[in-house]
Amino acid sequence: MAPFDASPFNRRRFLGTASALGAAGMLAACGKEPAAPTPAASAPAPAASTDTKKYAGQSLNLLFNQPHAVAGKLLAEDFEALTGAKINITPVPYDQLHAQATLDVQSGANQFDVIDYFYHTLGALVSDKVVVDVTDWIARDQAQIEPADFLPSLYDTYTLRNGRRWGLPYDGDTHVLFYNTEIFARHQLSAPKTWEDYYQAAKLITQKESANGIYGAAVQGFKIPVIVGSSYANRLAGFGGSFFTADGKPALTSPEAIAAAEELLRIVPYALPTPAETAFEHALPAFLSGKAAMIDFWTDLGVTAQDPQSSQIVDKWALVALPVGGKNTTPRAALNAGFGLGITTGTKKTELAWEFIKWATSKDVSLKQDVLPGSGIDPNRSSVLNSPVYGKAAPALQAEIQATIGSALAWPLQAQSPQLMDALTEQLALIVSGKKKPRDALAAAQARWEQLLSA
Repeated sequence: MAPFDASPFNRRRFLGTASALGAAGMLAACGKEPAAPTPAASAPAPAASTDTKKYAGQSLNLLFNQPHAVAGKLLAEDFEALTGAKINITPVPYDQLHAQATLDVQSGANQFDVIDYFYHTLGALVSDKVVVDVTDWIARDQAQIEPADFLPSLYDTYTLRNGRRWGLPYDGDTHVLFYNTEIFARHQLSAPKTWEDYYQAAKLITQKESANGIYGAAVQGFKIPVIVGSSYANRLAGFGGSFFTADGKPALTSPEAIAAAEELLRIVPYALPTPAETAFEHALPAFLSGKAAMIDFWTDLGVTAQDPQSSQIVDKWALVALPVGGKNTTPRAALNAGFGLGITTGTKKTELAWEFIKWATSKDVSLKQDVLPGSGIDPNRSSVLNSPVYGKAAPALQAEIQATIGSALAWPLQAQSPQLMDALTEQLALIVSGKKKPRDALAAAQARWEQLLSA
């Protein structure tokens, strides 16, 4: 597929090399925190600001995820207008974000004050002493922060390690299933409720319309955790599976995990061609131009799909919760990606950094970003998700997120998560490309996880 300059779609743009997110971590089993080294003592707590212009003439350097460039520009402009402080944003691709943050601190360069961290890398950031413990500051400033307003399924997952908190939730990422209502109507199809429904719809549409360049589904199978890992997590959640057992052991060979992998393989012949090579910049334009009938994707696509400057399917799409499969009958979202804002241990501007993070994750600022097409930011707070303003901008999204976010499947949180995700991604890529059977591939991933965790 030809490269795609996704200026309207830079939410999940795939930039840089195709290396797996070696910096990416994974989420804790069953919502429990893994054991980890004792955290370093908290840095001296910065004083709460009372004079908003006291920062005039100062600057703050942010290391930001590239797909958040639109939101970052908005933050920089608004914060400077409010406080006088200049915000310098350095955007980097997914697969470099964690590595650059770690290198910046460990090398002593200390160029960055705030980092936009991928939540499943937080365990590694804490272990490597890259981020500051902000637990006491949250307690001190709770009247301003209102931590109870953060979505419960995000707050601990995005911030809590070793019994302490290391940042605040910024971008709440989950997936839903989008479908093209015009294409579905042509074939008298109903919205998929199960992965079997999804498969049969994709098969029918591809068989009937692929000659015209229209396919049943856009399946993202590119070998990078946030891409093929998300596609797999969606199906794992749908089949009622988890990454770990109740006692914290890897569960990649469970019946549910194997069924999810088999479902991912089964759709390949009826998807947009070459799923193993399909990343964000291929899948998004295919769906938004009406060339793919379905896509499981981040919720903010619903805002972009209604933007005439970005979409050719305005008023021709709808969404439902991720399908279910096997014995599972309860829809469940997957926390694919998701970001928090943290302070680096190398900064000398702790007070300004904390003021920025509190402001950037606040109710009003979060809502403003969530309704901005192309911002790539999803609700982080209950008040934002339930806001009439958000409901007007994304009515279908609001209802589905409200229904499924509470039980969302999280990826592992351990400090070993970068290696864990690399190992799983390697095997998932072999499945999607047809080079390895699902059962054998997941057995290999299970063995590697056991090895990494025992070490």
